[in-house]
Amino acid sequence: MNEMPSLRWFAATLLLATALLVAAGLAEAAQGGAARVASEQVFVSSEKDDAVAAYHARTRQLLAVWRQCKRPRHLQLSPDRARLYVACSDDNRVDVVDVASRKTLASLPVGDDPELFDLSQDGRTLYVSNEEDALLSAYDTASGKRVFAVKVGEEPEGVKVSADGRHVYVTSEVANLVHVVDVAARKVIRNIQVGNRPRRLLLVRDGKELWVSNELSASVSVIRTDTLEVAQTIAFAPRGFRAEDVTPVGMAASRDGTRAYIGLGRANHVAVVEVVSRRVLGYLLVGRRAWGLALSRDSARLYVANGLSDDVSVVDTASGKAVATLKAGRVPHSVAIDD
Repeated sequence: MNEMPSLRWFAATLLLATALLVAAGLAEAAQGGAARVASEQVFVSSEKDDAVAAYHARTRQLLAVWRQCKRPRHLQLSPDRARLYVACSDDNRVDVVDVASRKTLASLPVGDDPELFDLSQDGRTLYVSNEEDALLSAYDTASGKRVFAVKVGEEPEGVKVSADGRHVYVTSEVANLVHVVDVAARKVIRNIQVGNRPRRLLLVRDGKELWVSNELSASVSVIRTDTLEVAQTIAFAPRGFRAEDVTPVGMAASRDGTRAYIGLGRANHVAVVEVVSRRVLGYLLVGRRAWGLALSRDSARLYVANGLSDDVSVVDTASGKAVATLKAGRVPHSVAIDD
């Protein structure tokens, strides 16, 4: 008859099993924590083609075009840059696309007519503007469930999460307001009057300033995020254009925070602004109706979606010249870069 294993044998076996499990866990953590290699893709949404295109960031070759949804608009990468979020305005959802495979992983129903959105710093919450319902809605990205919704002014568009995550800023095109939503209280705590038809939002100076593009005022309002008051208005007047043709919308800031770029819409230029002085340094010629803007991670290249010339201008920021033009389907809206 076999002898019963000793207590010492049980203890040694348990110790060995625990060690193996810990080692496996550490290996898995090391693999998951390894730095992700960028795919070097530039994504562009095309409103009229219901499609998203991917280009190679270095060669600028077209890699793929696929039908995504009805009227794809805003694009944004997740904090880990592994997923691409796509606002599907006419399908009332936000799609989640795997960057590497370009396959749709999930579709989040987010209410009527989503146009723009922003993600929390941890990527767990999606804040989206519902233009037809005059709402800011918050969704859990894992479950797809709505966490809360806040009534804001008519035709909300721009959405931006504050640097500390406590507030969400929302523009109202009709009311000419920026609403400040307290995330914890789930309510609007301040309404800030800005220019006519505010569209997009940009945080600069480590979140100390919120810039708001005013499409029908040819300007950007600069809001101090500590006082929630407008500190200055930056006006744009490129030579040869009537004031009504200067329609700023999209914005982007260099990685070092020294420069801001503002697409001037029908004026077919991008304004370059020194952030600290808020001084306009010059204007860069691009395509027709300069709209969505995105910068490469090294800020060396600026991509500008031109809605009326159906292309994307690639601008060398050092020289201030467009060095390439990418055909981008009908009415390109937004650009997102994984480089």
